[in-house]
Amino acid sequence: MKVIQNIGIAIFLIGLGVFTTLPFIGDFKLDQSSFDELIDSQGIKSEIFVSDLKSKLVNKNFSGFQPLAPLVEESIDKANTEHTKNKEWGKKVYAGSDDLATTIRKKSGYGYVPQNKGLMWFLTFGLGIIGALMFILPQVVTLGKKGIKNDHIYHQSSTNKGWIAWLVFIFLVSFYLVLYFKSEYAVNWTYLVDPISESLSGNPAGHWFVYGFMYCVVMTVMAVRMYIKYRHNMYQMVRTTSVLFFQIVFAFLIPEIMVRLQLSYSKGYDFKNAFPLDYDFFFNWNLKELIAGGGLGLFILVWGIVLTVVIVPVMVYFFGKRWYCSWVCGCGGLAETLGDPYRQHSSKSLFSWKVERWLIHGVLLFALVMTGFTLYGFFAETGTVLGIKVQSIMNTYSFLIGAIFAGVIGTGFYPIFGNRVWCRFGCPLAAYLGFVQRFKSRFRITTNGGQCISCGNCSTYCEQGIDVRAYAQKGENIVRSSCVGCGVCSAVCPRGVLKLENGPEEGRINPTEVLLGNDVDLMELVNKR
Repeated sequence: MKVIQNIGIAIFLIGLGVFTTLPFIGDFKLDQSSFDELIDSQGIKSEIFVSDLKSKLVNKNFSGFQPLAPLVEESIDKANTEHTKNKEWGKKVYAGSDDLATTIRKKSGYGYVPQNKGLMWFLTFGLGIIGALMFILPQVVTLGKKGIKNDHIYHQSSTNKGWIAWLVFIFLVSFYLVLYFKSEYAVNWTYLVDPISESLSGNPAGHWFVYGFMYCVVMTVMAVRMYIKYRHNMYQMVRTTSVLFFQIVFAFLIPEIMVRLQLSYSKGYDFKNAFPLDYDFFFNWNLKELIAGGGLGLFILVWGIVLTVVIVPVMVYFFGKRWYCSWVCGCGGLAETLGDPYRQHSSKSLFSWKVERWLIHGVLLFALVMTGFTLYGFFAETGTVLGIKVQSIMNTYSFLIGAIFAGVIGTGFYPIFGNRVWCRFGCPLAAYLGFVQRFKSRFRITTNGGQCISCGNCSTYCEQGIDVRAYAQKGENIVRSSCVGCGVCSAVCPRGVLKLENGPEEGRINPTEVLLGNDVDLMELVNKR
């Protein structure tokens, strides 16, 4: 079995190596007809920009890593400076230089990669999937007896912040940086999944399609690992199936199919995403498109509001935030599958808990203030509120929270800081759900302190940094706003001390009151002596 796993690792690394190499190779040459088509599709009216960019790009060869974005940016700056001087506001170019460079590369790529898409898909995604499954599947035999095994997890470099974990960290962070900020280098990746994108939406793949497809593939492969590891725990099996279904169907397939139905991509709405996780839902451009989208657009608008204001708090009241964070959310789904090997790295310190409370509620406040400014600007038809440009606030949030925190840090830091970095410290929807769960919910994890042997498994594997053992030893209910109800603490408990329950609200024990009560009883005992 070990030999099969070693072969699987080798095959996986080959696929990963080819995938990582692709941005550095390839040739690009834009002809006149493709250039004219590009300008027409972008709706650019600046003759200065068109003339200058044409002289730099048309019929000229570019290699894979030779940047186009600086050349495009030079042409944009030159044209916009001239149009501003002449007060020709309608001719200014507002397209992003990196977005234009990405479109140019997509239209002008030629050579081995775009001409052999199927083979290159096999050498990247195909080998990655085969290698990962060859490593995972033998665990069916080696796991042996019934029960969840976590032996030697701190003795392996992949799960103890060793060199393998750091390599995974570097790859994930680099991937997100390219995706968000240097998408022109992701073009060769898009060729790999063009046939899949065209079969779903009828359009060639963009870099966000690559991300969505890769997201689903990684979750599916790692879900196989979850099925094997937690095969004797029905709650984990059903929960894994749920997040996989909602990610693949609601977040990936439905939006692509809606594009084929001749609806714009923004209307291919992820029906499971709620504000403020879907932070741009109330942005001006989205509201205008939804209102202009007729019946479907208005339905999506109403659904988004109802989901946030009614469905989310009602569901949390009955089932806790686990119904969303551990059963529906794509971020949570990736954390529970790809991130499961790293859940033990979540810090349990008091300092981390303090940072968590200030940071996650700070992000929620930021999102609410930004949305308030955005809505005021939308209805008042102004771009400035209290002397502050609304667009600047939106751009700041999109960059710092939407890209850096949720993407680069939230996923890239799995191997080092645990699998719920974003959910624990940054997700504004998790903060909103947490308020309801902490103060008005029937959900809690009950404990039986009399049977706790203080093994510490529950605390070790809590991805939200909760010291579960401290509650279990006292027989207290765990009622924490950060708990996502993943149930792994219960799954790894050898004594069955922990149970996830949705009982009457009066059955919830307030941990603070219990602790204070214990202190008072202790002081009375000391005084008597």
